[in-house]
Amino acid sequence: MSAQGLEVIDHTVQLTHEWINELRERLDWTSSRDALRLMRATLTQIRDHISHEELAQLSAQMPLLVRGMFFEGWSPIHTPTKDRSAEAFLAAITDQVSQAQEWRGPEDITAVFKMLNARISEGEIADVKANLPTDIRALWPD
Repeated sequence: MSAQGLEVIDHTVQLTHEWINELRERLDWTSSRDALRLMRATLTQIRDHISHEELAQLSAQMPLLVRGMFFEGWSPIHTPTKDRSAEAFLAAITDQVSQAQEWRGPEDITAVFKMLNARISEGEIADVKANLPTDIRALWPD
């Protein structure tokens, strides 16, 4: 039992740490803060490139805290985004994480996709990828 009796909060914090730690290990980075920044930036770009229905289905498989970050700042009227190129997708993520000392570029975004492959159901990943433009989908490994 939780010290505060709020097991749902304790559980989502634990799951969120698991996601961040897995990503940090996949990246071979030392900073959990930078791994979180990359995860958030990548997830929000995915969010802004998929349909609202798919966005809701994807978010349902995320820990509560990650889901909150996923929706933070979301403006449904502006999504899916009009510029759906891989260049714009990568540039938006790079703008948010380029200060990370260990940032290497697109290969680090691929690590986020691999983490999602391990954490989200195969069927949902297939649906999300099908919603993405072909050039962005090409960045996402099977």
